[in-house]
Amino acid sequence: MRTTIDIPEDLMNELMSVSETRKKNEAVRAALEEFVRRRKIQRLLSLPGTIDISDVSAELEDLERDEYPSSD
Repeated sequence: MRTTIDIPEDLMNELMSVSETRKKNEAVRAALEEFVRRRKIQRLLSLPGTIDISDVSAELEDLERDEYPSSD
């Protein structure tokens, strides 16, 4: 979608610098995607309740080991 927006030059220059791109549309798209991602994370974190995921990696390793046994 094409749109016209007024972005301060110094902010655009900084955005392009941190996004390591020379194209303004790519820098703006990356910034918008990151903004949306962070807001979604904030919403998830604000939901009531907790979940304990401390042992998930060990469980995943066990599942992978069972599914893909080594050829030792």
